[in-house]
Amino acid sequence: MAIIAVRDLGKRYGRKVAVDSVSFEVAEGEIFGVLGPNGAGKTTTVECVSGLRRPDRGSVTVLGRPPAEVRSAIGVQLQSSELPERMRVREALSLFSSFYPAPVDWSERLGLSAHLGVEFGRLSGGLKQRLSIALALAGSPRVAILDELTTGLDPQARRDTWSVIEDVRSAGVTVLLVTHFMEEAERLCDRVAVFRDGRIAALDTPSGLVSRVDGATRVRFVPSAPVDLAALRALPDVTDVTTAGQQIVVSGSEDLLHAVTSLLARRQVVARGLRVDQVSLDDAYVELTGGSGAEDH
Repeated sequence: MAIIAVRDLGKRYGRKVAVDSVSFEVAEGEIFGVLGPNGAGKTTTVECVSGLRRPDRGSVTVLGRPPAEVRSAIGVQLQSSELPERMRVREALSLFSSFYPAPVDWSERLGLSAHLGVEFGRLSGGLKQRLSIALALAGSPRVAILDELTTGLDPQARRDTWSVIEDVRSAGVTVLLVTHFMEEAERLCDRVAVFRDGRIAALDTPSGLVSRVDGATRVRFVPSAPVDLAALRALPDVTDVTTAGQQIVVSGSEDLLHAVTSLLARRQVVARGLRVDQVSLDDAYVELTGGSGAEDH
């Protein structure tokens, strides 16, 4: 079942086209990632899904209905969520719980129980994010929209937050996750949509996007003796051969390492400093977006 359905979505601000003919579906129980450079249309699209903006054309449905009709089924954690500095965690949770007829307390599951008396301004970045998630989930939503959840967090806090998101999904919540971190998308997302210039440039699983990049494996080494680069290029598993000073970089398929080392062994050449790199979602992202950036919409 498609719990979120976006059809031919379009939105502009004056002459600026922010979103142009965007369509996708999110299945129930899925963690669906939204990636793209600033200005690609991610935030506008997500705000239309959450009901915070009206599209100029196209349609958005959540649970088969317009977002405005199912607000209680949608929990939203915005990119910059702030509370009064003096408000205590307990007070924030109580306030947001009062908005719903049957609120759910996530404080224990999110590790907030020991911080209920702490003022918001004294919380660490990681705890602020956990509180934001707890507030977004207070109404027991079917869908959670999390926008740039881990921006500004240190590596450990980021990984702790990832575990929280996995717990949220395990509780039966469908997650729409906007992120700039490729490692985050690779770790959490079932599928990702890569936005570019207001459109979806690619939509696939993280591994599916990686497989689109030429040269899924790279072997780097410094040869102990001169090597005929043409012989390397002629190997059936090789797609490209480049040099960087004395280092040779060979790109190709998963069987690349065996092919390269076998050729070197036959020619009695030692591969010094041998390193094997697998193409990552970062590489796929850069290829799909061109690494561009601008003001976000």
